[in-house]
Amino acid sequence: MQALIRAVAETPSIRTYGRVAGVQGLLVEVAGTADSLSIGTRLKLEGGRNGSIAAEVVGFRNGHALVLPFAQLDGVRMGCKAYVESEAAELHPAMGWLGRVINAFGEPVDGKGPLPFGVTPYRLRGVPPPAHARARVGAKIDLGVRVINAFTTACQGQRLGIFSGSGVGKSVLLSMLARNTAADVVVIGLVGERGREVQEFLEDDLGPDGLARSVVVVATSDESALMRRQAAYATLSTAEYFRDQGLQVLCLMDSVTRFAMAQREIGLASGEPPATRGYTPSVFAELPRLLERAGPGVQGSGAITGLFTVLVEGDDHNEPVADAVRGILDGHIVLERAIAERGRYPAVNVLRSISRVMPGCNQPDEQRLIDEARRVLAVYDNMAELIRLGAYRAGADPEVDTAMRLFPKLDAFMRQEKAERTNLADGYKQLAAILNGKA
Repeated sequence: MQALIRAVAETPSIRTYGRVAGVQGLLVEVAGTADSLSIGTRLKLEGGRNGSIAAEVVGFRNGHALVLPFAQLDGVRMGCKAYVESEAAELHPAMGWLGRVINAFGEPVDGKGPLPFGVTPYRLRGVPPPAHARARVGAKIDLGVRVINAFTTACQGQRLGIFSGSGVGKSVLLSMLARNTAADVVVIGLVGERGREVQEFLEDDLGPDGLARSVVVVATSDESALMRRQAAYATLSTAEYFRDQGLQVLCLMDSVTRFAMAQREIGLASGEPPATRGYTPSVFAELPRLLERAGPGVQGSGAITGLFTVLVEGDDHNEPVADAVRGILDGHIVLERAIAERGRYPAVNVLRSISRVMPGCNQPDEQRLIDEARRVLAVYDNMAELIRLGAYRAGADPEVDTAMRLFPKLDAFMRQEKAERTNLADGYKQLAAILNGKA
């Protein structure tokens, strides 16, 4: 009721509008209201085939506002009215959002009826807590996936990137994390996802139990660049609400690359020059603004543990977006196509993955265990080609002999079925048994 009273009080008595003065591609020029608009102002364009079209101001040129729509421009013509919207770009999350699927506007798309309207508004383009007021990362968080729990251990409030090419198992890994994590709430952002895969992800991968404690934000690949970008903002705004309730939140986003591509489309349409591989400067400015919103809250609140997938182009892990994201986050998990082609999932390359909170979060005996397992894997990786060719003779090097004996068991340890769950303690026990020759 308080939110409704506030909304009524903020409703303007006079509506301001301009008119469409030109359309070039997806960019609309609006004349007559430039002095009452600012970057990010929302408009409603009349004349769309399905009624009015939501739009947003992205720039100015020659006294006209440059506007991008959230939907197709079919039906818009010269002289159409463009009404200025008074409400800010914000969401009103509530605990009743758990178990629901929403779009980038915070509207339900799951056919389960309207969403409850939260009292406190959360701006879509929120800002992270001040650095000096933020808590430090908390205790280890159990993600339920052995290879990640052991070799790239995550803490409450940490941010990790999952880097891989297409078709290497990112979505399945995210579903395992969503179902198996020990976090209180999971907020999932599907940014630029294939439309046919959304329902499969909800029903087959996430399942009823995973969905019951999750909020899923969806913007499919056929939606406008503004919708895809806003879906990422909506994901973080929703996660911030649950964090402020004192809960431990796991925020999963697939993918940051599609967010960057959407921002590139917006930047190019508004006249920004392309910089690195066609990405505009605003892309590299927006990435930290988005990703820094995850992390620990202020003292006394919860934390947002973020796992963000990065779709590397052509399996090039040094392409611009991957390189920029890796420098912002607190660690990276690399999924490798060669491992997936061998049939081992999750296809995590342990030697190329790192968590920046390790070894500080581990007990000394746990860290010794992980270091030993990494050494065995490194020795085997160095000699793998010779072993496959039959050029290595057993007994020539004791370390290589040990690696050859232990590698099949370590490989089995890192393999995990989609429906399987292993907690932190059991993972360490299994790893210790392998290294001590008891498995």
